[in-house]
Amino acid sequence: MVAPMTLRKQERIVSRQLIETLFEKGDSQSLAAYPLRAIYTQTERRPECAETQILISVPKKRFKHAVDRNKVKRQVREAYRKNRHLLSGHIGEGKQLLIAFVWLSDKHSTTTEVEKRVVSLLHKIASKV
Repeated sequence: MVAPMTLRKQERIVSRQLIETLFEKGDSQSLAAYPLRAIYTQTERRPECAETQILISVPKKRFKHAVDRNKVKRQVREAYRKNRHLLSGHIGEGKQLLIAFVWLSDKHSTTTEVEKRVVSLLHKIASKV
């Protein structure tokens, strides 16, 4: 199946329960590729959800203006969308991968730099899952 060119709602973590699973459970793992950190875990797959779901967080502490936070989120979302195929085939049957990308820097990065970091994190996650 060819992945659609857009990031569908089923591919985003919107459930508070899934967010709590990702951040409060003890089995989540974390990787960093500055200026990004990826926190991920595998759970049982829910029928209405995609195989991989993501959440992107850019803290207000890092960028005071919403326009700056939104720009960074757009860059990370686009980098993930273009490279999500790196994870396909690595997730177990009946499993679901939850990933949160958290921005660590208080400076902007170029889109190519952000994409390099996202690809690096996706390769690391694929090798560990």
